[in-house]
Amino acid sequence: MTTRRAKREFTDQFKQQMVQLYNSGKPRSEIIKEYDLTPSAFNQWVSRINATGSAKECDNRSPEEQELIKLRKENQKLKMENDILKQAALILAQK
Repeated sequence: MTTRRAKREFTDQFKQQMVQLYNSGKPRSEIIKEYDLTPSAFNQWVSRINATGSAKECDNRSPEEQELIKLRKENQKLKMENDILKQAALILAQK
């Protein structure tokens, strides 16, 4: 049975330093083992930082992805408002 490790948070500066180590030639496996990182997290840091210079997910979204997130939030808000108005109409119709 495998044990789950507690979720850890890393600063952007730490992530930048790990990617700099990797880009300077230090083997990926050594960095992961030495700093006890998960390979998937490390791979995300490398791809994001090399692509845009930032490890934050929100900085790596395309304009289309940002618009889609905005539209989904707006859609959810409108659905909630619609539900409220339907309930109000039912209450007022009973009187």
